[in-house]
Amino acid sequence: MLHMRPFVKGVDEPIWVGILNAAYKEHEAWWRATTVEEMLLEEKRPNFDFEGRHIAELDGKPVGIVHAHVDKLRKEKKGFIFTFCVIPEFRGVGVEEKLAETAMNELKKRGMKVVQTWTDYKRTDRIQLLKELGFKAVRRESDMEIDLANIPSNIGENAEIVISALRKNVEEDLKLLNWLNNECFKAHFNYRPSTLEETRHHLLSDTRIKQKEYFFAALDGETVGYIGVGIDEKYNVEKNVKNGFILSIGVLNPYRRNGIGTRLMLQGLKSLEARGMTKAMLDVDDLNPTKAVKLYEKIGFQVIKKYHFWEKPLCAHASDA
Repeated sequence: MLHMRPFVKGVDEPIWVGILNAAYKEHEAWWRATTVEEMLLEEKRPNFDFEGRHIAELDGKPVGIVHAHVDKLRKEKKGFIFTFCVIPEFRGVGVEEKLAETAMNELKKRGMKVVQTWTDYKRTDRIQLLKELGFKAVRRESDMEIDLANIPSNIGENAEIVISALRKNVEEDLKLLNWLNNECFKAHFNYRPSTLEETRHHLLSDTRIKQKEYFFAALDGETVGYIGVGIDEKYNVEKNVKNGFILSIGVLNPYRRNGIGTRLMLQGLKSLEARGMTKAMLDVDDLNPTKAVKLYEKIGFQVIKKYHFWEKPLCAHASDA
């Protein structure tokens, strides 16, 4: 018998983490095992949604989880199906269908008009389910990777800009990063303005990538862009690799196509190399309005995985269908 129940805070964290790790380990190039402690710290994010989490039990055994997430800072009524996981050996018996149905009903109750989720492009079973439920593919994202032994040079990088490191203990630097991030990404898919508290939490309290460096790019005394890089030590230990991550990069619109993004990327890669990393990874929207994919390809990044984003309208009442 399949039973859905709400997540009980303070009780179900070990169950949630166990299912999450079992479900993701075979599909996620970027995934590494998480812990209950990290989950509790993750809940301290400024925009964390405590509602909407459910557990699927099959004959009394927890086998799947889903989080119907509502971003309370987002103006549009778009909800998200996050952490949509079923232990592999329990797939194909109706668990995922019930989790998806539960999540969509939850989002309807909370006033959402659209639901969005994502899937690995190799999960043909999940893709088929989403199509059957009426979802349409709306976007595609790529994971990319580069060998840091092959960092190029003289590929059009702007030699006039001045690079400086962000100072995490200086409030003005945090405010500048927050402003730059919002300005650079306001035309991007799924954008909503980030708050200063979110930027501060990302820099100082991230549960996974704790080693971070951010750099500003200035031209004629004006800050025009930034890049952030980071290292997840636990990821590297689990995977037996030395990988770093490009966390974010942005250049203000009037200054694009001038080699500033190239210069920032090379700065980030060299920073990771100097800290002993042998590869760098990033993810990018394939339809990024800045055409970032072409920049990354020019530098030498190669696609290693793709994800699809799916959306579906939600009707508040059956009569609305």
